[in-house]
Amino acid sequence: MKVCVVIGTRPEIIKMSPIIRELLKMNWEFYVLHTGQHYSYNMDRIFFEELELPEPEYKLNVGEKFTTQGAQTGEMIKEIEKTLITDRPDVVLVEGDTNTVLAGAISASKLHIKVGHVEAGLRSGDREMPEELNRIMTDHISDYLFAPTEVAKANLLREGIEEKRIFVTGNTIVDAVHQNIEIAKRKSKIMENFGIKENAYLLFTAHRQENVDNPARLGKIVEILNQVEMQTIFPIHPRTRKRLAENGYEIKNSYVKLVEPLGYLDFLLLISKARIVLTDSGGIQEETNILHVPCLTIRDNTERPETVTAGSNIVVGVEPRVVLNEINEILNDKEKERKMRSAKVVVGEIGSSKRCLDVLGI
Repeated sequence: MKVCVVIGTRPEIIKMSPIIRELLKMNWEFYVLHTGQHYSYNMDRIFFEELELPEPEYKLNVGEKFTTQGAQTGEMIKEIEKTLITDRPDVVLVEGDTNTVLAGAISASKLHIKVGHVEAGLRSGDREMPEELNRIMTDHISDYLFAPTEVAKANLLREGIEEKRIFVTGNTIVDAVHQNIEIAKRKSKIMENFGIKENAYLLFTAHRQENVDNPARLGKIVEILNQVEMQTIFPIHPRTRKRLAENGYEIKNSYVKLVEPLGYLDFLLLISKARIVLTDSGGIQEETNILHVPCLTIRDNTERPETVTAGSNIVVGVEPRVVLNEINEILNDKEKERKMRSAKVVVGEIGSSKRCLDVLGI
């Protein structure tokens, strides 16, 4: 069995890192293809070095030079197809909901190469989100659907996907967090470098198109940041920084520290030590659930409803009054904070990476 692992964003590197480690452990033939969707490979190299992963065999560096979803996805399909023809695998593994995921799945399926979708079946119910469309289309052309939870499996069955193609494996983020948090505690100096203490800061991230490409929503996010009254660390995505400049928005609050994107170990440690995390990232909703840190999701919906049901995550939107009220409630209501921190981990158990590969080895 020869496997091609297709990745293009930092969350995909993180979530596929346990799969890659398991492939190495099981001595399978495989290679990694990096599209460079969000960054060039050179900017992502720190992730491969920190996580001790082999360098990608192919580095496409498609990046964000394409201004439309279709152009970016189309260019990826064209370039991924070339590599699959040259170095033909038996199965292509993709993870999540990005344009890279859809492009990898389309390229492979058209060449009659099996597709495995890690984290299949997640649904927000909002087809205005490009990620939702990517998830749905990828699921329907995949041969192996690795659903993280029974909820995700139910979503797939409801859409008419055959049960024999669906495997509930848990989420690889659980493996990634458990494999790396102890390394982060031992190696990361980010707390000292930033001069911050545990439970004394908020961690903020925003990068989703629905937020940063919408001037009205982005303006509300800036308003939240300009009113927050607790030390806040904001590792700012290049796309978000660009949109702030284009719209003339400025974060003037001295409580808010804007920093460059961080390596995974530094960022994971920041999550684990934060009082509250505010984010529009799906993966971070899961990581906070695993690490027992309160999460406020600055979106109108989530494809991780299990985290909301469990109580570790609250979907708050971007209205400043609502978001700031939720922050203050958690800070001032010890019982509410305790319940969020003690919420059950609902995104799966350790061992999901091996369970995925065991399915391919049938």
